[in-house]
Amino acid sequence: MLLRLAYLTITNTFAALRLLPMSDRDKDVEILVLRHQITVLERQLGADTRVRFAPEDRALLAALLTSLPREVLRRLRLLIRPDTVLRWHRDLMKRRHARTCRPKRPGRPPMVRSIRAPILRLVRENPGWGYRRVHGELTTLGIKVAPSTVWEILKQEGLDPAPQRASPSWADFLRSQADALLACDFLETITLN
Repeated sequence: MLLRLAYLTITNTFAALRLLPMSDRDKDVEILVLRHQITVLERQLGADTRVRFAPEDRALLAALLTSLPREVLRRLRLLIRPDTVLRWHRDLMKRRHARTCRPKRPGRPPMVRSIRAPILRLVRENPGWGYRRVHGELTTLGIKVAPSTVWEILKQEGLDPAPQRASPSWADFLRSQADALLACDFLETITLN
């Protein structure tokens, strides 16, 4: 498409240079002939048939015609409506800006290695903390990181991101609560009946 657009631009530049030595009368005659040819083509195509333009033709027409005010565009004899030319120009500019604003590497940005060290240090010094608590502490320290990133780092290191990592086992729980459990089992309530 770019090669064809460059070709059209060069040929139209030479055509404009060819018009310089022509008198205004000759130019007016050429314009009338071209308008009549457009009328004949429209009559042959019919009202229901639409003319298809290639993308490079659209780009060239949009570049040439957008410099003209809308009132002048409405007076011109074109195969397309003036609003269509303006829409083509908007689309051309939108694609150009979208191409320049597109990120170089799509997807999530890579994780900074300097964030990994404080996360692992916090988890090793505080084994009862889960990934949410670690995230909160990092935020307090001014380190911006998502909770899901903390989760991923802990999973990659083979650490359980959930707080059950340091919870006591069932046997440890029963040992610590043995006195209370025994007291509940041998509790006797005396009623009047």
